Amino acid sequence: MFSKILIANRGEIAVRVIRSCRTLGIQSVAVHSEADSASLHVREADEAVNLGAGPASENYLSIDRIIAAAQETGAEAIHPGYGFLSENAGFAQAVADAGLVFIGPSPDAISTMGEKVAARAVAIAAEVPLAPGSKGAIRGANDVIDFGAEHGYPILVKASAGGGGRGMRLVESEEQAEDAVAAAVREATAAFGNGEVYLERYLTSARHVEVQVFADKLGTTVYVGDRDCSVQRRHQKLIEESPAPGLSSELRAAMGAAAVRLAEHVSYAGAGTVEFLVEGDKFYFLEMNTRIQVEHPVTELVHGVDLIAEQIRVAAGEKLGLTDNLTPNGAAIEARINAEDVAGGKFLPAPGLIEELVAPDGEGLRFDAGYQSGDEVLPYYDSLIGKLIAYGPDRETALARLEDGLERLVIKGVPTTVPASLKVIRHEDFQAARFTTRWLEETVDFSEEEEEALARNEVEVGGRFYIIPQFSDRPGARNGSHWTPPAEEAASNGGQRPRTARARGKGKASDGSVKAPMQGTIIKVNVEEGQDVAAGDILFVLEAMKMENPIQAPAAGTVGTVHAAVGDSMAAGTLLTQLLLEEVNG
Repeated sequence: MFSKILIANRGEIAVRVIRSCRTLGIQSVAVHSEADSASLHVREADEAVNLGAGPASENYLSIDRIIAAAQETGAEAIHPGYGFLSENAGFAQAVADAGLVFIGPSPDAISTMGEKVAARAVAIAAEVPLAPGSKGAIRGANDVIDFGAEHGYPILVKASAGGGGRGMRLVESEEQAEDAVAAAVREATAAFGNGEVYLERYLTSARHVEVQVFADKLGTTVYVGDRDCSVQRRHQKLIEESPAPGLSSELRAAMGAAAVRLAEHVSYAGAGTVEFLVEGDKFYFLEMNTRIQVEHPVTELVHGVDLIAEQIRVAAGEKLGLTDNLTPNGAAIEARINAEDVAGGKFLPAPGLIEELVAPDGEGLRFDAGYQSGDEVLPYYDSLIGKLIAYGPDRETALARLEDGLERLVIKGVPTTVPASLKVIRHEDFQAARFTTRWLEETVDFSEEEEEALARNEVEVGGRFYIIPQFSDRPGARNGSHWTPPAEEAASNGGQRPRTARARGKGKASDGSVKAPMQGTIIKVNVEEGQDVAAGDILFVLEAMKMENPIQAPAAGTVGTVHAAVGDSMAAGTLLTQLLLEEVNG
């Protein structure tokens, strides 16, 4: 067994790995950027190494700096967590070449299964069902149009080296093909350093079900249950649960066996997740993630295992401690808590200072977090604050416990996805397990959450606009993640819901100013001075916290001076352009 492990990651997963190391009696080494110097994972580790300032490419994605940190501190192994370099075959090989142990699969397995086109070929060889897709990487929008003519729409454009929803765009018609391909290539290049994309027929009534596989280096491969991850927005998961509800035992067994065949075909070792789309009693291979998943805690709770500890033991050459075909005991449901403004379903990244964070306690509740009170959610990384997981002897109990936990979770200072999670788990469709991957975006109405969002005041300092969050003291206003339906105030207004500054179509009419809604980097400018635009036209695209955020024209008008260029870093509230409106709003 190892005596010291370096964790090449940050946030919640780094804290999670550090705590498993502590349980195993292993010393931990954290690495961090200059901006992350005061972060929780740094405080939790036995020692920490500063990888320097600058963007993630110069620290968390710097293979040379991370390996040097491991060697300098005497770490024997490196755990990559999820994201960043976790599925980078070059990193895994560099770790091995440096005489260290990579806590994950082999570089060959990562390379093959991480490259989605190659993974589809493995699935065919392993006799795993596949949805229709392109034979390889596409060359441009014409390939999308040709594929659509043969297989129909919608179509997914997906990054060959991608995962986690990055470099993915849904195409509903051939008119959308060019913009979708360009956006997917751009995002894939930025996220993975590889702009290749391929196509898949998008199944409109499918569920997203994944199987946890685990293998040791001695030839044993098993699957450890399944998880449903269908509740997604922008291909990013919001709610996950295990076991996936409503599946027959035959379907579960068939998916598990297929996942094992796939893993064995590439001599897999360690933790991996095989993702499927399920329609009726049929399933189709989607992709394989060659790392630990964000949602691994639900599997841990229903199977009574520590998957991180198991990763470490397997990497050390020990025999797999998991038995084949583990039977789930009870049910677990996880809500991802992100620093995002639900904003009527837009889920806008909302970095900022967490003034107070108090996790709920109680039977069957677990909170895995990367932050504590006083920590700052930085705009340079993803928006995940933590995960609230509820366990119960059955799904109904787990749901009730999760609802209670979400109601008692206190997060002040930044808006979060808590209201959205509550709306989801209270919905009759979710209660009855009637949902697909499109259900959240097509069915759930978040307009109420938009009206209850933070009111914001704008101030101008030195020619730049800043947004100052302000909590209302009226009944029913949100306080952190808590809010109470404003029944008394509604009654005093003749039964009408009180209007807020952020209510869509109900607030102050636009003055034509177009501002950055959050801190981020401009990655696309679609307009120039003097250009006429219609309300809703996308003027700019701003990348923040690993998400692309289109900035639309608030009204029809003519573009004034453009104050932004591709590559510019913008503070929240920065004026991008001023529209000369066609008519006076009143």
